[in-house]
Amino acid sequence: MFDLNTTTIASIIADERDAIANMANVASYLFHTMHDVNWAGFYRFDGTELVLGPFQGKPACIRIGMGRGVCGTAAEQRMTLLVHDVEEFPGHIACDAASRSELVVPMVVGDRLVGVLDIDSPRVGRFTDDEARLCEDVVRLLVEGSDW
Repeated sequence: MFDLNTTTIASIIADERDAIANMANVASYLFHTMHDVNWAGFYRFDGTELVLGPFQGKPACIRIGMGRGVCGTAAEQRMTLLVHDVEEFPGHIACDAASRSELVVPMVVGDRLVGVLDIDSPRVGRFTDDEARLCEDVVRLLVEGSDW
């Protein structure tokens, strides 16, 4: 099940331009709205690597190199990655051993990578293509509604 509502996301960030504040509220909304999710949050791109940003869930890896794991690969390719079983993803980084599927959406402003949205689930095959497109819409709202 996926109860995400982009209208709610738009209203949450409507009166705020600060990217960190908006990422924090969006991470909270995703974590508390989506079913079977054990981590939802953001990694910011510092020009060299991904650095942990606002999130909900257990403590996570702090730095991820470009091209490493699902997040680093999605960031490097600037392409949404939906991984049905992370144990089958070459080079998967297990920040939480309970995570079994993952959805990562790159955040791009103009032609500049600013980060990724990362969502994990303890259930294999948790995410669908429709959910990936909806999360791309969430990222688009966040990117357009925040100062980077």
